[in-house]
Parts: sequence; C-alpha cells; structure tokens
Amino acid sequence: MSEAITCQGRTCIITGAGRGLGREYALALAEHGANVVVNDLGGARDGAGGSSGPANEVVEEIVAKGGTAIANADDISSWDGAASLVRQAIDSFGGLDVLVNNAGILRDRMLFSMSEDEWDAVIRVHLKGTFAPSRHAAAYWRERAKSGVTNDARIINTTSVSGLYANPGQSNYGAAKAGIAALTQIAAQELGRYGVTVNAIAPGALTRLTENLQITDEVRAAFAPAAVAPVITWLASADSHDVSGQVIEASGLVLAVAEGWHRGPGVDPVTSPGEVGEAVRRLLADARPRTLFHEVS
Repeated sequence: MSEAITCQGRTCIITGAGRGLGREYALALAEHGANVVVNDLGGARDGAGGSSGPANEVVEEIVAKGGTAIANADDISSWDGAASLVRQAIDSFGGLDVLVNNAGILRDRMLFSMSEDEWDAVIRVHLKGTFAPSRHAAAYWRERAKSGVTNDARIINTTSVSGLYANPGQSNYGAAKAGIAALTQIAAQELGRYGVTVNAIAPGALTRLTENLQITDEVRAAFAPAAVAPVITWLASADSHDVSGQVIEASGLVLAVAEGWHRGPGVDPVTSPGEVGEAVRRLLADARPRTLFHEVS
C-alpha cells in the first residue's frame, strides 16, 4: 500500500473489531489517521456470551500508539443496537465516513443436521448484522446529501469465498455471505447518488473462527489477518472514491476481483419439456466452469 494513502480525520466504525480481522482493520485505520469506533460484543466464536474486554483492549492499544479510538459493545444484529452504534460515532466525532461490517460467528453443520437456531443465529449476525448498521448509516448520509452536504463515504462489507464458491458444511454461513455480496451490489446502486460507495471484501485469513483447522505454519503465515488490512485501508480512503459495487478477494496469497454472476450461453426459448434436457446440457457444455471453493482455499 502506498504511503500516500491516508484516512486522516475520517471516522470509521468496524464491527467485530475486538479480535482477528477486525482488530487488524482497526489498528491499520488508526495508524493512517482515522478516528476508530471499535465495536465488539466479546462473544465466543459461536456468538455465545459477551465481554467488553476485547473492544477495550484494542482501544487501549490504539491510544497507546497515539491514535484515536472508542469502544462500543452494541449488538449490531439488533435494530436499536445498530442505531446506537452509528449514533455514538456521530456524537463522538462529529460525523461518520466509513462503516466496515466485519462481525460474524460460525455454527457449521451439514444441511441435514443443522438446527433452526444454528441457521437463524448465523443469518442474524452476518446478514442482518450487515444490513442494520448499513441502513442507519445510509439514512444519515442521505439526509446530509439532501441538506446540501457532500459525502465521501464508504460501506465495506465482508463476504466469503464460502458464499461465493460454495463450501460444504456451511449452508448457513455461505447463504449469509452470498446475500451480503448481493446486498453490496444493490446498495452500491442505491447510494451512489448520495456520495457513498459500497464494496465487499472476501478475506482469506485464519482467526479464532478457523482455529480448529489442522494447518502448517507456512499456510498460517500466508493467511495472517494483517495481510488483509491494507485493502480495507485503501477502500476506506478517499482514493477509492471511484470504485463501488465490487467484491474483492484478499489474503496473503492473492488479491483478486470476484466477477459474480454473468449470463452465459443461451438459445431461443424451448417450448417442449422433452427438449429442455438436450438444450440445457448443450449450454452447460459451452459455459465457463464456475470457480469451486477448493480451488481458492
């Protein structure tokens, strides 16, 4: 990342910033001059429990290095919690420039074994936990634009290769992350007129959510959370003002743009059910093979 990139004076919210990727984002943004709101419930990897400790520790680390940060323990998957988070940022620093939706949990299970609660909890934290803060931040920026104030704002969402390319055992997580990718593109079209860009990042990193994986030290080093932070910092900066509606993969191994859904080969409509199979198989033979999870993980 170029040293010319700066987030000086920009107020940035990072959800789930007490540990892992969120912590690295908070540290990097503060280092580049941002006022950082460190949001974290302090729960376990499955979302259970809670503690203000992780968020406060990151704030203390930022302040000790000369940065500016405050802690927040609101539940971003609740309507009121998300509103309170956005309001705290505005009240504390006089405005809001960047929202990084990063918070998440895991409750992996094969589809035939997944419980309703395991589905609901993951969808709530990831998908609603992205929507709710984004909605309140978007309303704030829209009102500013309607009053004649120019925004240079950012929403940076977190999707996953699990949602983009499908990973068995993660139907809840993958569905939420695929939904976030779609939400990103829709919100980018809706909010561009108000001076807001919306992008998503699919980070490749090992955090406490992946602590059960048996991996080598070489792989662990390649997927260090700190490797993703430069992309977040650039997206949060003024330099990225012309990029919106994109999904970017980032890790210690690759920086890539996910191309998303495209209409592939097509033919004139088929009117007979008996002709559908032959037509579809012919189209599939001509279609570009889709990327699979194991090819990028």
